[in-house]
Amino acid sequence: MKELQQLIEISQFYGHDNRFVIAGGGNTSYKNSEKIWVKASGFSLATITEEGFAILDRKKLNLLSEKVYSNNPEEREEQVKNDLAAATLTKGKRPSVETSMHNVIEYPFVVHLHPTAVNALMCAQDAEASLKRLFGDKMLFVEYTDPGYLLFKKVYERIKSYRASFGEEPKVIWLQNHGIFVASNTIEEIKAMYTDILNQLERAVVNPLPSGEIAPSQNVVEILPALRMMLSKKELKTLRVRNNALIAHYTHTENQQDLVKPFIPDAIVYCKSNYLFLQQESTDLILSEAIKEIASFTEKFGYQPKVLLIKGIGLVAAGDNAKQCDIILDVFEDAMKIAWLTNSFGGPHPMTQEQIIFIDNWEVENYRRSVAAIASKGRAENRTIIITGAAQGFGEGIGRCLLPEGANIVVADLNEEVGKATTANFNCMAKSNQSLFVKTNVADITSLENLVRETVCMFGAIDCFISNAGVLRAGGLEEMTPENFDLVTRINYNAYFYATKVVSRVMKHQTWYAPDDYFADIIQINSKSGLEGSKANFAYAGGKFGGIGLTQSFALELAPFRIKVNAICPGNFYEGPLWSDPENGLFVQYLKAGKVPGAKTVEDVKTFYLSKVPMGKGCTPADVTKGVLYLMEQCGETGQALPITGGQVMLN
Repeated sequence: MKELQQLIEISQFYGHDNRFVIAGGGNTSYKNSEKIWVKASGFSLATITEEGFAILDRKKLNLLSEKVYSNNPEEREEQVKNDLAAATLTKGKRPSVETSMHNVIEYPFVVHLHPTAVNALMCAQDAEASLKRLFGDKMLFVEYTDPGYLLFKKVYERIKSYRASFGEEPKVIWLQNHGIFVASNTIEEIKAMYTDILNQLERAVVNPLPSGEIAPSQNVVEILPALRMMLSKKELKTLRVRNNALIAHYTHTENQQDLVKPFIPDAIVYCKSNYLFLQQESTDLILSEAIKEIASFTEKFGYQPKVLLIKGIGLVAAGDNAKQCDIILDVFEDAMKIAWLTNSFGGPHPMTQEQIIFIDNWEVENYRRSVAAIASKGRAENRTIIITGAAQGFGEGIGRCLLPEGANIVVADLNEEVGKATTANFNCMAKSNQSLFVKTNVADITSLENLVRETVCMFGAIDCFISNAGVLRAGGLEEMTPENFDLVTRINYNAYFYATKVVSRVMKHQTWYAPDDYFADIIQINSKSGLEGSKANFAYAGGKFGGIGLTQSFALELAPFRIKVNAICPGNFYEGPLWSDPENGLFVQYLKAGKVPGAKTVEDVKTFYLSKVPMGKGCTPADVTKGVLYLMEQCGETGQALPITGGQVMLN
């Protein structure tokens, strides 16, 4: 149907633009004389397709306009919900609560959004007067009313009054502390009206929003991991920080009064209605203040803060998962924009406490919260795991296997092009978890410190560090050059020390503030060559032998801090580029080095190595991932070297 395709087009058009839509909010519809197609709950306008629309019978839906419901709010909302369900033809899809408003507007296309510029006016003290000044007397303004049936009835009565006064149907309906409805016969006219509205509002702004990104202070790598553990007493949280000129303005005490209460219902749904402001500046003082204030906040309000505004650090979201953090940051930064811009229209007009209580307890919004909170539940749920050398090969495979287990994966690799492509692929696979690429030289301390900072700012912590990056240069004593020997040692041995030195600092902050049953993990992906010598491969084997020595030594030093350090010793991953690369893979190198007597081809070399494995198979990333998960889950072993070799190497 042409009209449905147009509805999808305009929905996605505005859904992708954060000037109009934050956190997938808003709703759209198309109707003819018999049916209405309206966005269903749980679908985002940015990605909506035909599947995302509920279809309702307008004949049954029209009954809601005149029907008399209970005066008891809870009974009334249940009755309305049941009648909406009865009118719904697509069972299993919950239509937007504002469906009845879409239905009574006598234009086929309706687009309801919450643009920042519109809410800057609708959440201002002089909203109605400013609206008349900017758009004339021929406009429909509805003062704030609790959403649901009561708002629908008020809007319906105002539409009828507008018709009587002006002899036509209103195309624009302005809702105080809520947003705007724009309707028309065509989507082209709706776009034109929205463009005109935004242009007029932007011209009316006296002081434009401050701009410019600001990096959080250096102590963010100490503060966020500690805060994350303070907030993770029941289950692990994800923390994410954002800072810019606007956020920095509101980190100062004297500017925070405009943010004490939310402006619109969406802010309550995603950020709750109370926020934590931390004003100290040094690390120790911030953390001391946080311990006290988080406990006080939780006792007072019955829930932990989702929004923390920290002087010098910025805006911190404390989410149940990474995806939720993005929503919290976007929604609360939008509140900051609204607070700033309302000063062009008489100053801020937040919701009242009574209105906040209604939204906080409203069944519809609790349903939206439950939809937003859906997350994958895996063995590494909400844990942040750095994997070095994860752009391809074993590292990529381990990351790919850990994603379905709910982990946030940081791809740390020198290969920027491949690393970014891998990360993009991971994010397509992820659910509520996410992946991040950080260009990293594991043999450089400064690069590793940047990796840690980027990870902490993105996810708030490092639960597991997998030292996987490695190189191999095969050759006997005659062939091996000092340069190749130094390269292999620097990457396979030295870099493991560098990484552990940098990462363990953050992990110590985490475990200090964590519940007693929390442990952090450092895991080296070693090799079977770390368990027994390897002919014409001494540079690689020597570094791997040394890696096990480091693992045992680090384990002894870090055990008092509840940081486990273990190694995994995989067998051969024949399908990976390390072995199978046609130009420089191990099969090629070993053939050239004469490591396999009598071998004439690469296939001869491969057959030889496979014959040495009792289980007759190579080691895969999935095999290694099972070992990673085991080492993370157990708390009774550290300093171990776990062989996953198909029986090729057995421990004595």
